[in-house]
Amino acid sequence: MDDAVRQQILDAVPSLRAFAISLCGNVDRADDLVQETMVRAIANIDSFQPGTNMPAWLFTILRNHFRSEYRKRRREVEDADGHYADTLKSQPEQQGHIEFGEFREALSQLPTDQREALILVGASGFSYEEAAQICGCAIGTIKSRVNRARNRLAELLHVRDGDDFGPDEQTRAVLASGE
Repeated sequence: MDDAVRQQILDAVPSLRAFAISLCGNVDRADDLVQETMVRAIANIDSFQPGTNMPAWLFTILRNHFRSEYRKRRREVEDADGHYADTLKSQPEQQGHIEFGEFREALSQLPTDQREALILVGASGFSYEEAAQICGCAIGTIKSRVNRARNRLAELLHVRDGDDFGPDEQTRAVLASGE
């Protein structure tokens, strides 16, 4: 780097510092920005076109670096005492995998017609009428299969209160009425 370019860079430092202070409002941080601008300018001096505006080039470097830092800091959270990090802990997933595996095993032990009815009504969201049409049987048959499947799952999974897998409101109403 020749002496003329070096002098242009040094002459721009006070203006760069003032600009940096106006951007971030913190003298120490502004000095860091100016220093990083100088480092980047010297490292990339080959990309500067002689005869163009050196201060404009330096201000662009400073402004771009400030914006990059700002975007990066916006995603960061200050957490000196670690309280925020403690809230980000997640429980291990092993228990969920174990429970899902047990459920899949219990589901596979159901008779095919009960499993099919339960999946259509319970998991796929079909109404009893739609499930009956799909299976080609009466609505009462589907309701009975779903009810038996839920009760059997509760037994297989050792659920004390069968209401977790027991009949839904519609099925309980039908069972209570004796249909």
